[in-house]
Amino acid sequence: MSAGDESSCDYSRLYLLIHETLLPHIEFEMIVLTKEKEKDLLIALSQVFRKIQMWTCELDENSDEDVAEKATCEKRCLELQSYGHPYLTYILADLVTVLKIDCQYVQHLAGNVLVIIAEFLAASGRKWNIFIQLLCICLELAIANISISFAPSTAGADVSYFDSSSFFAVVSLKLKNATWTTVAGIIRVLRSILKNIKQDCENQLVEIYVHSISSCILNLPWDSLDGNILGQKDDAPRRGIESFLINNVDENEPRVIFLGNLIQLLCSLVEQIIFMQVKGGSLECSVLRIIVNLIPKLLSWCLGKQGDCVNMPVSEYFRHKLLMLMIRLSFQNCLEYSIFVSWLQLLHQFYPEFLLKPIAESESVPKDSLEGSPFLSGISDGELYGMHSCHLQRQAIFLFLRCSISLINQKGETDKHSEYATPNSCLTFGSSSDLDSCSRKKGLSELHKWLQKQLPNDMIVDYRRYWGTCINFSTAFLQLFMHEDDLLFKVLFELLSVPLSTEEKFHEENWACQDVKENIVFHVSNIFNPVHIFHLFLAELHYDHEVLLDYLISKDTGVSCAEYLLRCLRIICNSWHLFVEFSVNEQTISQTSCKKRKTIFDADSQPRLSSASVMDVLPSREKERRKGDEIGCKHYKTSGQPFKEGKDCLLSLKKSVENLHGKNLFPYNPEVLLKRLTRFQELCFIQWNYDQARTARTS
Repeated sequence: MSAGDESSCDYSRLYLLIHETLLPHIEFEMIVLTKEKEKDLLIALSQVFRKIQMWTCELDENSDEDVAEKATCEKRCLELQSYGHPYLTYILADLVTVLKIDCQYVQHLAGNVLVIIAEFLAASGRKWNIFIQLLCICLELAIANISISFAPSTAGADVSYFDSSSFFAVVSLKLKNATWTTVAGIIRVLRSILKNIKQDCENQLVEIYVHSISSCILNLPWDSLDGNILGQKDDAPRRGIESFLINNVDENEPRVIFLGNLIQLLCSLVEQIIFMQVKGGSLECSVLRIIVNLIPKLLSWCLGKQGDCVNMPVSEYFRHKLLMLMIRLSFQNCLEYSIFVSWLQLLHQFYPEFLLKPIAESESVPKDSLEGSPFLSGISDGELYGMHSCHLQRQAIFLFLRCSISLINQKGETDKHSEYATPNSCLTFGSSSDLDSCSRKKGLSELHKWLQKQLPNDMIVDYRRYWGTCINFSTAFLQLFMHEDDLLFKVLFELLSVPLSTEEKFHEENWACQDVKENIVFHVSNIFNPVHIFHLFLAELHYDHEVLLDYLISKDTGVSCAEYLLRCLRIICNSWHLFVEFSVNEQTISQTSCKKRKTIFDADSQPRLSSASVMDVLPSREKERRKGDEIGCKHYKTSGQPFKEGKDCLLSLKKSVENLHGKNLFPYNPEVLLKRLTRFQELCFIQWNYDQARTARTS
């Protein structure tokens, strides 16, 4: 048989299996099933699923049974071809009919059948792209049949294979009286297919998928969906989304399921597009712009126009997924100044309690629950009480900082006529010319207002109290993020981009100056100074180099941790005195969190290095080379414990990484990191020589 005949035979096998197995149960398009009929339909769907799954596994085996089955199929294939039978049209028509049945178990199994069909076609190489394109058209047809006037499009589809008018006619008829549950079912299938092919080595499938679903999203009538998502009928009075959410608290309500599946699909799609790093792809860029512009509408649909429905359990899930979507989109370089400003307003509107809640008072993770779970809850007296909010607080604060810092660092001209072009009288921006940018002023203004809410009003009474307040806030800030590793390194990396004051250290004699007290750049520099934050980060790990090693070798945090360490080591080496002179009181150290993790390479763990052992770990050739560097080099008096602990931790980390790399056990090439750590080691050696000489002089 030719490739085209083999393809037709595969389609006919699928059609015959599905049509003959399911037809007795869906012949009359039953929307409500009796218990007995529901059981029979579930059994039939399970049989179809297992059969297609078996075909997928046996594609390369060519067993005798499979050959005989194909021979029978070829005969039926020729009979059906004589009538010009469009196999995929009727396969999808049968299955979308099942998706209309009001039973979540039936809908779930029907969706699984569609997913396994996609796997079978992908494995056999039989027009997988056609199946995905037709499935996207089914989504458009289902939405179009819910009282929405718009025309589904075949743009981008390979219409040479099928009669588009026939497909539209057959499937549209089957989708008559479709509900949001039907739409949600198709969306769930599309997302499940994406999850499966992401694990496939064939990037071509992912590209085809992204192109097809992007075309579908661009064609959907987003501006016309408001009324239908709110649930009003043509003859019913208009009611707000707030009323819908408050009066329809059932989490299984069709529109709630639709919105949940839609947001899940958008999150997965955005993640995939970013992963593909599409450059110059006009279609994908257009889709990202559509999704960015959808954010206010999605928040309104899910949470109410004023965020009045956030006390509902399902709304907590919506808030989490929408924050996740916005965070992923925030890393797109194409985002404009107005988008960040809009998102800051949305954060204040829909997430005010998480931004205003004092970080120092954040709830600790319950002992009897899984650490890091977004939605931790408990039952008391039969009632659900407060879902754990630390996760949402972390997400909201990170996105707030991401938007504010992006505005501060925004490049290019902004609208000079913007309302944000007027300087805020409470800020002192200094003489730097780049502070004339309205985006920078807006970002600094947002940071200033947030810190005013977070820090005590009398924090600037004297500089000693001010310093202690800055350290305590920075410590509490880190502790909030320590239980969620992916966000931890995102926020640590983000803080490396905060604006820093040119005045690296404040002086007690200048503290009374009003300009110092009102300069937000000065305050941000002291609160989020990268060297100070790094010291506090190590303190939160109890200066355990094995925890750092665990981060570095983790598939989830390895790259982000390595990037953060590289940036911090460069900053430390360029501002050595800040690292050496950093000091905190004992109370702050004693309040560190108990972040303990066990590395899988215990045998390669190294003991911490004392100050006297610094010379031992430095190669002899480096000792000789660095002697000349000591002449004329400015040295700094060590402040004590933080410097010693931080130095020992990083030098022990260097030793462990070298051992693993030498045994080819490190998961990636750490040579750049080792080079930075070697430079850090050299500076430690110089500092040790200076301390020794100073001790000798004083004695």
